Amino acid sequence: MKNGPIFFLSLLAALTFSWVGLALASHRQLDSLVPYYDPAEAKAFPEPMPGIAARGQLVYQDLGCASCHTQQVRRADMGNDIDRKWGTRQSWARDYIYQNRVQLGLVRVGPDLANVGARLKSATEVYQLLYKGTATMPAFAFLFSDSPLGAQTGAIAVGQSEGHQVVPTRRAMELAAYLLSLNSPHAYGPEAAHNAVKPAEAPKSAEEPKK
Repeated sequence: MKNGPIFFLSLLAALTFSWVGLALASHRQLDSLVPYYDPAEAKAFPEPMPGIAARGQLVYQDLGCASCHTQQVRRADMGNDIDRKWGTRQSWARDYIYQNRVQLGLVRVGPDLANVGARLKSATEVYQLLYKGTATMPAFAFLFSDSPLGAQTGAIAVGQSEGHQVVPTRRAMELAAYLLSLNSPHAYGPEAAHNAVKPAEAPKSAEEPKK
């Protein structure tokens, strides 16, 4: 086939152009996002994740939580996430700029966790969920240890029995800090203006027949 080299080079060029356009261009666009300074609040959003929460994200990844949970609130015209109180607005790319390993997830066996920090009021509530589990979530009792009552001063006990208490390990504390940090209520100006859902236009009435 005398045109074989031309065909091969054309195919290679098409694949290369597609990869550059989809991968590199998207990476460059997202990598250029910076925190949005809100003059009304006099600070920038999103705020950096605390160190303990960043370590908790690694625990979240290690436990495979993204297999059953997502972290992306869909906008009102694409689902009922906001009606379920999973967030007050849709998730935007700027929400994730401080996360080294974004845990978007694919399946929702459990609820979306993009704003779970607004729903869970304290670390104690997180520990109870992790230790006991729910109807759809297994218990992560291995994240807790049994120690003599009062041996760990200031420790938050999730259970007690005959001089012993169940307390969270370091990994449980880091995971709880990460989950409590997941809260994105602030609406960034550029995204809010660009992604505003326009109300549907009223259907035009049928034209009156000519007399």
